[in-house]
Amino acid sequence: MTEKALRLGTRRSKLALAQSGQVADAVSQVTGRPVELVEITTYGDVSREHLAQIGGTGVFVAALREALLRGEVDFAVHSLKDLPTTQPEDLVLAAIPEREDPRDVVVARDALKFTDLPRGARIGTGAPRRMAQLNAYARAHGLDIETVPIRGNVDTRIGYVRGGELDAVVLAAAGLHRIGRSDEVTDFLSVDTVLPAPGQGALAIECAAHDADLIAALARLDDPFTRAAVTAERSLLAALEAGCSAPVGALADLSPLSAPLERGGRQADAQTVKEMRLRGVVGTTDGTALVQLSTTGPVPRTHDAAMALGRELATEMLAQGAAGLMGERAH
Repeated sequence: MTEKALRLGTRRSKLALAQSGQVADAVSQVTGRPVELVEITTYGDVSREHLAQIGGTGVFVAALREALLRGEVDFAVHSLKDLPTTQPEDLVLAAIPEREDPRDVVVARDALKFTDLPRGARIGTGAPRRMAQLNAYARAHGLDIETVPIRGNVDTRIGYVRGGELDAVVLAAAGLHRIGRSDEVTDFLSVDTVLPAPGQGALAIECAAHDADLIAALARLDDPFTRAAVTAERSLLAALEAGCSAPVGALADLSPLSAPLERGGRQADAQTVKEMRLRGVVGTTDGTALVQLSTTGPVPRTHDAAMALGRELATEMLAQGAAGLMGERAH
């Protein structure tokens, strides 16, 4: 007799279904059980308001978590950058698989790179974090750009460029890669130019805290380095008391071996790497004020050590005036 299928809760977007499908295959391999996708519509998917007005990216998560708590699905897959930093007690992040390329990318008309865009170029993004850093970079390098707030799925956003309404849009490399559209990228933004959102490129596999067998099975998909890195990044975000839609960028990577991460390749062997560098940035969306700092410490071996790394950098950023740059602080 075949074992009962595990039910995986996912959002309905093309990207969510693609990444959930990849996780479903991996879970099926480690458990030997079939996995079926259960599509769930979230408020974030149906609302056309800007994310900051409807509660940040956490609006994509609530419906999936409610389905988990009601027992309608066995586990859920989230884009980690969408998760609020406080974890519900009755749910557990059973696995954070190896991270995809964390960088942001440009999809521009005429295959242009970011620095080759014409004067007055209109660049679309839904993230205050991207606006702050793009505008700061443009200001520092004598570029003349206008950042335009947009929403919508990948097709909608790229459609603004194809239709001529915008000169370029900025998206996450990981998302385009997961839906097989990396060939549309016209420029990869170095993390020295734009730091990604905390957790960008990583997935979170969440299930009920009481399901010990499932937690143990899913844990086989966990990548300890990715978990340590994103835990440090999210700790920074939480310590700044900023919501998912605040203009905060963060990236933890192996120091000084960030080259494999830049290429999106397999991280260097954890045994040979002793240090992790955590970088954080917060700024006003017009790019006139930016606080950008970094700290380097031993690769965190525990959850608490990763949390401490994030808090330490947040404290330094707050001392440099970071709080005043975030507008409404989301409590």
